[in-house]
Amino acid sequence: MSRTAPAKTGAAATADAAAAPPGAATPAGRPRLTVNVRQSGIYIAFALIVVLFAVLTGGDLLQPQNISNIIVQNSYILILAIGMILIIISGHIDLSVGSLVGVTGAIAAWLMVSHHVAWPVALLLTLVAGAAIGAWQGYWTAFFGIPSFIVTLAGMLLFRALTMTVLGNQGLGPFPDQVRTLSNGFTSGYLGNVGLGPLGGADLFSLLVGIVLVAGLAVSRWRTRATRLGYGQTVDPVPVFLLKIVAAGALIMAVTVQLARFHNLPWVLVLLAVLVLAYSLLTARSVFGRHVYAVGGNLQAAVLSGVRAKSVVFWLFVNMGVLSALAGIIFAGRLNQAGPTAGNTFELDAIAAAFIGGAAVQGGVGKVVGAITGGLIMGVINNGMSLMGAPSERVMLVKGLVLLAAVAFDVWTKRRAGSPLLR
Repeated sequence: MSRTAPAKTGAAATADAAAAPPGAATPAGRPRLTVNVRQSGIYIAFALIVVLFAVLTGGDLLQPQNISNIIVQNSYILILAIGMILIIISGHIDLSVGSLVGVTGAIAAWLMVSHHVAWPVALLLTLVAGAAIGAWQGYWTAFFGIPSFIVTLAGMLLFRALTMTVLGNQGLGPFPDQVRTLSNGFTSGYLGNVGLGPLGGADLFSLLVGIVLVAGLAVSRWRTRATRLGYGQTVDPVPVFLLKIVAAGALIMAVTVQLARFHNLPWVLVLLAVLVLAYSLLTARSVFGRHVYAVGGNLQAAVLSGVRAKSVVFWLFVNMGVLSALAGIIFAGRLNQAGPTAGNTFELDAIAAAFIGGAAVQGGVGKVVGAITGGLIMGVINNGMSLMGAPSERVMLVKGLVLLAAVAFDVWTKRRAGSPLLR
């Protein structure tokens, strides 16, 4: 014979309501309009930083040409940030990506410029070289058991020396037009221009791409929400859910309109969009993605659950090598030559982008979109302060403070979540 549990009142009911997750129903049945500060804080911070520098630069930050410059100038950092966030989620670090950018750019130049290898073959061989370098570091980290900090620190020195050996301590170029187009070029105006009133003309094809992206985002988020409801999981209340969709859609269309008014969509932005979509699906919808989070969240539990942790870490470093090679090609193509100092300090920017974007210091937490947002925050700070004429040391000061604040916020949220007195 079943009995109905007595309703909780007083302090017990209050405690249960306080412990309910965001979006859950209260005992009265009303949804709690709460916001996960840890997940949404980075996007709010990004919006505030953009508004701040837009005001300080008199609107120059948001001019079509400048928005295009921000994307093109930071494309290689954003590519590195995608790979870095996966490495950090798994509980590791890679200090060699800057040197990898330099050596793979040198390999691409050596093939295309010195030996006149056809550019598609040269790019493929460069990516293979990046994968081989990643496999080298992945072996020592995953299977030999040397901490990734030491392995990649050694790699940072080894690959920088190899870059100087390949280039003979001098630049090598120019690159074929196709490679430079990938780095600096724009899509053609396939459908012509359309008038936007006071904003002038804009590329119709670019606008349609933006509309398709917004529609795809809305459908994907709605299906994800429906799936979670079907499994009885907590979700955001409808007003909060719709607000997030509208805000993201407005941002996508605002950037698309400005790009369509300038030189259409940069090809490197198309490449980035493909990478972000692919890696977001990998981390959220695939078994390998779940294994990455499991290894970083609790290695012992992951191993006991049957996760091949060593294999996961190995392939993450292979992936990092491939993305570093891609970034090296983009960077060399943008400069139209491979240089012995290419990639200096890129590892710091990629790591900063990952942590500013919400990655946890201990691993197990992070998103690809967050890393991209963190990289854009660094790019906006660089660009905005450059427009203001700030000296380089002041730019470094601000970037350092932003990184420290991001990590301090992560530590603070963990302590608050772990202490019943601070909930």
